[in-house]
Amino acid sequence: MSVHTRLQTLSVIHDQGIMPLFYHHDAGLGKQVLKACYDAGGRLLEFTNRGDFAHETFRELNLYARQELPEMVLGVGSVNDAATAALYMQLGASFIVSASLREDVALVCNRRKVPYLPGCATLTEIGRAEELGCEIVKLFPGSVYGPEFIKAIRGPQPWTSIMPTGGVTTELHNLKGWFSAGAVCVGLGSQLIGNSVLKEGKFSELTDSVREALRVAKELRA
Repeated sequence: MSVHTRLQTLSVIHDQGIMPLFYHHDAGLGKQVLKACYDAGGRLLEFTNRGDFAHETFRELNLYARQELPEMVLGVGSVNDAATAALYMQLGASFIVSASLREDVALVCNRRKVPYLPGCATLTEIGRAEELGCEIVKLFPGSVYGPEFIKAIRGPQPWTSIMPTGGVTTELHNLKGWFSAGAVCVGLGSQLIGNSVLKEGKFSELTDSVREALRVAKELRA
């Protein structure tokens, strides 16, 4: 089970505002990614459930984080059924993310007091997710809906917390658009942890990029 409580995890997501996400089958490389983000001040990361034996890679990463990076809140994305969610929670996932709203996943996560961030694209889906106990919903792909979607939703529902993923970049105008619209956090994948980082081992550059993204997010939300 997670070493972080539900409230602790949600607090980190709200406070940090930037959720790096990545997948790689090599746990050794993944540990370097975690360390680079941690050195930058990052305390939040989503490991994408992709590829054969991804859960075994996550297990190694989470054991490493517990021993070496104790404040890191590590969760799993692209989870599409309750059985997979339960597996990752057994391996210590602090939160679960999916591209669509899956009620079976919401129920098993709520039972275990683990935050579930489902992908929602309509007000009806968002309302149902909140009824199922989801504190934050994911907007995916963000590039299709844009910041105006978040602004429009938060008009009648100012209590709704939305995290866009897809279409988010580290550029100032992009981040400003999302945060000005009311995004509680943004998911950054290849725009932050790109192929050059993973293939060429540019981990010092990754640390710099994460540190800068966190700084910009903090200033924009202030």
